[in-house]
Amino acid sequence: MNVEEEVEKLKVEIQRLGTKQDDGSYKVTFGVLFNDDRCANIFEALVGTLRAAKRRKLLTYDGELLLQGVHDNVEIILLKPPTTTTTTATS
Repeated sequence: MNVEEEVEKLKVEIQRLGTKQDDGSYKVTFGVLFNDDRCANIFEALVGTLRAAKRRKLLTYDGELLLQGVHDNVEIILLKPPTTTTTTATS
């Protein structure tokens, strides 16, 4: 599985496990993600996938490297995708 596929699957899992916020983003703690059996089966390197998604500005969390136990309460926020506006031409 390539990085793009893993990042897309991570977004799905954060939506499944997280709580939708008023602004359309989703919030989940690292511990919930790390300890979820389904996530454990999907992601060989969850921390690496999180870092890749953070570099792509798809999600945010405090710190660079998350460690199980120490950072279980760190909130990971899947950002709301930007809305695209379409314009229609009138004649």
